[in-house]
Amino acid sequence: MLKIPFRVLVLSFGITSVATSTSLAQSGWFWQNPFPQGNDLFAAAALDPNTVVAVGGFGTILRTDDGGDTWMLQPSGTTEHLYGVSFVDANTGTAVGDHETILRTDDGGDTWTLQRGGTINRLNGVSFVDANTGTAVGGSGAIWRTDDGGVTWTFQFSGTTNRLNGVSFVDANTGTAVGRSGTILRTGDGGASWTPQTSGTNEELNGVFFVDANTGTAVGDSGTILRTEDGGATWSRQHDPFFEDLSGVFFVDANIGTVVGNRGTVLHTDDGGDTWFGTEHIETTHNLLGVSRADANTATAVGQRGTILRTDDGGVNWTPQSRDIGDPNDGFNHGFLGVSLGDTNSGTAVGDGGRILRTDDGGATWRLRPSGTTETLYGVSFIDAAVGTAVGDHGVILRTTDGGSIWTFQPSGITSNYYGVSLFNRDVATVVGSFGVIKRTDDGGATWTPQFSGTTQFLYAVSFVTANIGIAVGDQGTIVRTTDGGDHWTLRPSGTTNNLRGISLGDANSATAVGWQGTILRSDDGGVTWRIQPSGTTNNLYAVSFSDSITGTAVGGGGIILRTDDGGFSWTRQASRTNYDFYGVSFVDANIGTAVGNLDAILRTTTGGQ
Repeated sequence: MLKIPFRVLVLSFGITSVATSTSLAQSGWFWQNPFPQGNDLFAAAALDPNTVVAVGGFGTILRTDDGGDTWMLQPSGTTEHLYGVSFVDANTGTAVGDHETILRTDDGGDTWTLQRGGTINRLNGVSFVDANTGTAVGGSGAIWRTDDGGVTWTFQFSGTTNRLNGVSFVDANTGTAVGRSGTILRTGDGGASWTPQTSGTNEELNGVFFVDANTGTAVGDSGTILRTEDGGATWSRQHDPFFEDLSGVFFVDANIGTVVGNRGTVLHTDDGGDTWFGTEHIETTHNLLGVSRADANTATAVGQRGTILRTDDGGVNWTPQSRDIGDPNDGFNHGFLGVSLGDTNSGTAVGDGGRILRTDDGGATWRLRPSGTTETLYGVSFIDAAVGTAVGDHGVILRTTDGGSIWTFQPSGITSNYYGVSLFNRDVATVVGSFGVIKRTDDGGATWTPQFSGTTQFLYAVSFVTANIGIAVGDQGTIVRTTDGGDHWTLRPSGTTNNLRGISLGDANSATAVGWQGTILRSDDGGVTWRIQPSGTTNNLYAVSFSDSITGTAVGGGGIILRTDDGGFSWTRQASRTNYDFYGVSFVDANIGTAVGNLDAILRTTTGGQ
């Protein structure tokens, strides 16, 4: 089975770069930001100081065998979210998730086998004490038990309909589960019977960990930390000054433990929780959702947007092992809204806050470039590795001739928003925007001339295949075309009132437009007439890129990526392995392309997405 290694390098001058030693050999779509991947990670299992397995959204399973220097993306065989994981040795593990999915590996994750799934319920936690004996818990008080390594799973009566979020067993018989409304359940007979315990709180309890039959800690919302030293006969709330929701807990012995939670919260105790210390200088404010310790010194925490943190000094310092170009401390969910590849190596992405991102090595590294503006940038177009134009709010037009090292403002003459740009050569470009605005330059942007579009609908995208032949699209199914460089624009009937957001011309005759509710329109006569093509989705489509008359890719909401190799007669959904919205896509040939979107997502393919 394919395993993809990702090596994270943090350079001494503070800029995070990433090298993907096998990136050119990877098939399908793979992550370039966040890195090694961007789905939420919900749980981790540290098997020893070097070996950790983490699980998360869309069937994500990551493994490291070198202390996190390299993370391997393992094939899970599912796109269900995975919320819990438990390993008993380096080879034998179980992961659980949505629709009561239960996966098993006996070879360290080279292969994962589906043992159960297909129901409406969700499993949130799992605990194995040996290769055969394990318990999983989830929604509506569900508890499942196996004594044969998952060959069979038996439902157990919990006595509650409250959601159960975590479970911890110390031997085949003794275990504790926690969940909604302060629920704590205890068994001493392997789950044949479960007894409710008094937690003293109504807060949601999200995690639990026992080091022996008597000593355990449960954590939950509003900074809740509960401790028992008598097997749960009594639970005491431990005093702490923290009020963030807490999600994960792990102890290496009765005294040394770590708790993680929202907004990058990491708490540490070395006296059984009599005192808890917050860890300073955590390089994230993303919610941390799971933690696991290999020993008193080594721990791994995981969380939102693929966050991975590591400590080797007992939690004094935590080092990021994941990379996210977005500022982890500003509290905002950023996005990239447009992308353009100049050639197989160079690419530029633009987005909110005036951010411009550049790569010159096929996306192995992406670096922020100064734009000189904080206005949102929606569109970008490059004709080669050096020359490009970006547009955005309040009439912003930016130009570069050196690959983005320097961006120069160009006078646009209006304060309306520009949403789309098409650069045909160094001199000729067209921008479109609010209220049907179209402007043209024939001198590299030194002057921009307004053109009459014939519409007041907002125009969001434009594509030129020659200096004269171009098409722009916008709201309410608006399509306008020109064959004389924009001296005259003609409205064309589209056959839809859905908003259109993307347009791409494969040649002078073939054009494809995409929009809301999965709309795909095709023209083979240069945009004179249009026909609807079945997309197979109702997700909004925001961008499309054709490398020739028949080969194209469309992207949109909910992680949708569609591909055609026959001019759109058939569109095939490709695996993005995420539900991030994608707003921009650019291909330089049939195989090499980049998609960008919400939460600073960047995906890359070198195989046409196949």
